[in-house]
Amino acid sequence: MGVPIHRAGEGDRDRVARLLDVGFFHDPVSSWIFPDEEYRRRTHKVLMGAFVDMALAEGYVDMTDDGSAAALWMPVPAEPEEDPDGPAAFRGAIDPANERIEQIARITGESHPTGTAHDYLMLIAVSPALTGQGLGTVLLTSALDRLDRASRPAYLEASSVRSRGLYERLGFRPTGASVHLPGGPEMHPLWRAPR
Repeated sequence: MGVPIHRAGEGDRDRVARLLDVGFFHDPVSSWIFPDEEYRRRTHKVLMGAFVDMALAEGYVDMTDDGSAAALWMPVPAEPEEDPDGPAAFRGAIDPANERIEQIARITGESHPTGTAHDYLMLIAVSPALTGQGLGTVLLTSALDRLDRASRPAYLEASSVRSRGLYERLGFRPTGASVHLPGGPEMHPLWRAPR
């Protein structure tokens, strides 16, 4: 499948944020963070925009040339600096009254592996009209090939059993127990060693 892919820049920011907003609006984790759908409609896009800003500033965003799929990656050092105030600051910047934003940041931070430098797939989204056509796989395969050439592992948290299956077909393996969000869905931490 010859799908042109490029590294997104600041000019792609709003397009990627809109794609993530639409792509994750009904995701189990987004629904847990923002249980009220009307409130989610107003605030979810702010969270997705913050993730895009973070990836553009400290990581990278791969996207298809037509904007139908995008993946946000963050390089993580073997021993990352801990910022105990980071989750609270993130919550304060996005939605100060929503403690679940801080909770998920703390929970995923605690389950994140250390000891080996790697690239962290924060989010990947495909336009809902095009899901099931292999665009996510093409986008991931391109990034994983690049990581393999650099002998660099990858890490992610799958937000559903369905997505976990896709990642496992691409060589990701569970790192241990699933992460349970309080009163919410499971997330599945997965690691892929370079090939």
